[in-house]
Amino acid sequence: MRNASDQVLEGMRQFDTLLSAESRTLYIPLLGKASTSKQGIILDDKKAEEICDLFDLSLPASSRSKWLSYYMAMRAKVFDDWVSDQLRRFPEALVVQIGCGLDSRCLRVAEQRRKWIDCDLAGVIQERRRFYDESDTYSLRVLDATEPDDLLGLPVSDCAIVALEGLSMYLNQNELTMLLSIMREKYPSIRVLMDIYTKFGARASRIKNPVKDVGVDRVYGVDDIDVLVKKTGYGELKEVSMTPAKLVNELKTPDRQMFAVLFSGKFARSAYRLYEFGS
Repeated sequence: MRNASDQVLEGMRQFDTLLSAESRTLYIPLLGKASTSKQGIILDDKKAEEICDLFDLSLPASSRSKWLSYYMAMRAKVFDDWVSDQLRRFPEALVVQIGCGLDSRCLRVAEQRRKWIDCDLAGVIQERRRFYDESDTYSLRVLDATEPDDLLGLPVSDCAIVALEGLSMYLNQNELTMLLSIMREKYPSIRVLMDIYTKFGARASRIKNPVKDVGVDRVYGVDDIDVLVKKTGYGELKEVSMTPAKLVNELKTPDRQMFAVLFSGKFARSAYRLYEFGS
């Protein structure tokens, strides 16, 4: 008779076979967050540790590098702090995270919330239910970011806080424009945080990018972010650092300089950026 851990492991294997290439990229940040959490730096993510300890993430070396782990954890921490700040400003807002994967932001953010919805494709949400319990203030929702009806079906709210982490690069220009437009039209007051490739970054990713290791063969980039934001109805825009000094300084001294070269300099920004916008 199989024990509970064997059953979970088998379930995870079945889950992996059902995922699209884009959905399978959820393993990369999950592993990075678990790795840094175990070191006691950048991000405290016991849920990522728990999930990763249940099964063997046999990802290629490029997806398991310590540099990428640091970066994934920093990006997650920046998103966490932003959501926390927005909830302090707008405690009655609806929090919507699209492309949630197996991320535990709903647990890492301590601020009280009226309602938090984590959204992803059906296979991901099915697996997520193994690890996350719904409540009066937290729910899971099957949603395809390219389907207008799915977006229009989100709950009504006067204010929304929307986290789009690791999503935009898998949407073409028309799909991304549609997503942002519908969210802006749906919520009278909205705050969005979104990471995005530049067109150069998207081209460069065809040569070397960890997402290629899990089968993604195409990502998209945007250079005219100000035009996109205005076109979709948003009035405010600012760039946010994905590698704040306070987080970089948590790295061991020998690692800081190399990390800065790889992820914090002008070259990194030429490929990949983080923006906050709203209305």
